[in-house]
Amino acid sequence: MNRRVYREKNDGKLRRHARGGIVLTAMVIALCLSGCGQKGEETPSEIMPEETSAASFVPAETTGTPEPSAAPVVTPEASPTPAPTPEPVANGYTVVIDPGHQQHANSGQEPIGPGAEETKPKVASGTQGVSTGTPEYQLTLTVSLRLEQELKQRGYNVVMVRTVNDVDISNKERADLAARAGGDVFIRVHANGSDDPGVSGTCTICPGAENPYMEESLIRQCRDLSERIADKVSAATGFRNLGAIAMDNMSGINWCTIPVSIVEMGFMTNPAEDEAMGTPECQQQIAAGIADGIDDYFAR
Repeated sequence: MNRRVYREKNDGKLRRHARGGIVLTAMVIALCLSGCGQKGEETPSEIMPEETSAASFVPAETTGTPEPSAAPVVTPEASPTPAPTPEPVANGYTVVIDPGHQQHANSGQEPIGPGAEETKPKVASGTQGVSTGTPEYQLTLTVSLRLEQELKQRGYNVVMVRTVNDVDISNKERADLAARAGGDVFIRVHANGSDDPGVSGTCTICPGAENPYMEESLIRQCRDLSERIADKVSAATGFRNLGAIAMDNMSGINWCTIPVSIVEMGFMTNPAEDEAMGTPECQQQIAAGIADGIDDYFAR
């Protein structure tokens, strides 16, 4: 009996031990199953929380060289608009300018004045620069165009007899044109010449006191205009002043019905004056001097 009880007791213990061993074994298996993932691997739930769906997931920016930012656009400052040059105020006077001679001479004859029996070539050939070789007709046009601009800047209305060299206009026709244009004065631009290369200076030509083709009052006006221009051109250029010279055989004067002056700027047969008159500086001085003489005439 005692052995049976002991066996029973021992059997109970064994049963209890066996049951406990089974339970323990089950716990170990469960623990192994719960940790059977590979070492270092994360579960999806650890990567992406439950509240974050795959569609709304934004991966972190990858690291790397950042793209260069665009250079700022610099808008250049607008240049200030220059103030407009004021228009010259018209002074009410009209000046007719005749650049002396032309490219081709016209040897046809015309009377030197109204009713005159004496005749002269319609247009002579003119002289030529001893140093520059420039023909007179070219120099006179160059200076006349400068004079035109100078006078316009001073408020004068200007009419040009010619603006190119290849024309055919006689001396009488030039005087008639000046009258038809309503000129207040007629300025005929020329250059002088001499057989003596030492002769130099500036002068003007006007009708003599006994000129048979003009009224006395017009003769006085021509002389007054000529004297003033000779003085101003000489002062502007530094050329010797030969004054106003009276001549009655100049058809370009005798046919005029308005105050007229022939301006002999200088001698193209004199090397120094020829070279000087070939420069823009001297040409502008001559133009300004003639304009000063015209200003002086109308201010009298």
